[in-house]
Amino acid sequence: MTPDELIARRKTDWERLTAIVRRAERSRLRALTEAELIELGQLYRTATSDLALAQRDFPRHSLTRYLNQLVGQAHPVIYRGEPLVARRLGEFYTRGFPQLYRELAPCILVAAILFFGASVLSYGVTLINSDAVNYVLSPRTIDAIESGKMWWKDLNSANGVGSAMIMTNNLQVSFYAFAGGISFGLFTIMVLIMNGLSLGMTLGLMQVYGHAAPLLEFVIGHGVLELSEITMAGGSGLLIGYSILHPGLVSRRDALAVAAQKSIRLLLGSAPLLIVAGTIEGLISPSDVLAPIKYTIGITSGILLYSYLFLAGRDYAAVVKKMRRHPLRQLFRRR
Repeated sequence: MTPDELIARRKTDWERLTAIVRRAERSRLRALTEAELIELGQLYRTATSDLALAQRDFPRHSLTRYLNQLVGQAHPVIYRGEPLVARRLGEFYTRGFPQLYRELAPCILVAAILFFGASVLSYGVTLINSDAVNYVLSPRTIDAIESGKMWWKDLNSANGVGSAMIMTNNLQVSFYAFAGGISFGLFTIMVLIMNGLSLGMTLGLMQVYGHAAPLLEFVIGHGVLELSEITMAGGSGLLIGYSILHPGLVSRRDALAVAAQKSIRLLLGSAPLLIVAGTIEGLISPSDVLAPIKYTIGITSGILLYSYLFLAGRDYAAVVKKMRRHPLRQLFRRR
């Protein structure tokens, strides 16, 4: 068959396919009737067959380029998947992310113990011997605490700029805690402990000089979200380190690949927490909003966050069914 013969035989079908594809591109597939959808599939299959024939018999002809463009234009319309961003993100945050958090909860718990354990320990040490802060805190920070200066109030004059700087710093700490996992988790452990020591000693020294209440008022609004994100990042790093040290029955490379995939999903999924926390820390925490409002924001955000993490994405129908089959329930029924 010559190119002219193929054009004479199929030209009408190609033009019809072009018209349907253009309509679908403008208004999506829902604009087409059921008959047009069926016709679209038939015309597309015919066009792909014509393209295969043209590529075999006259690959350098302009008709082959035309058919290749036509099939390339029709392919994404026919094989267009579900709305990628909205639906998949919705599925991830309604089910995938909280399920992943619960799966990695042991690593996150270890990270929390390292961070908060270092904070509590350093807080107690500072109350006993305030000179210990010289080993962790910078001289500038110590001088500011001793003078009673509320350095965080300076953010009031910065607002959006201060918020952006805070989010950048929080992202940096989270990234270091996560990336440190590649060092067998040692750098992750160091980041968690050092940041915990810094937090505990700052609070402790503020307590020694009688300035702890204003600092707690500043921290409480954003602290729950921010510290939760840091423990998630730390847990992600520890998971990577653990997979390198204990790959199990698979190769170390495969174990690391699986752990990295889970860790990255957890870290990226929790990134909105840092954005919200940084916004609160930059705009609300240093402001003159009443302390009870800041405490309410902090406590409420914590309740909502952990209710979501531990309750969302569960198959409650399966849980109820399992409870009905519990041996104790069957025993009471027999009685």
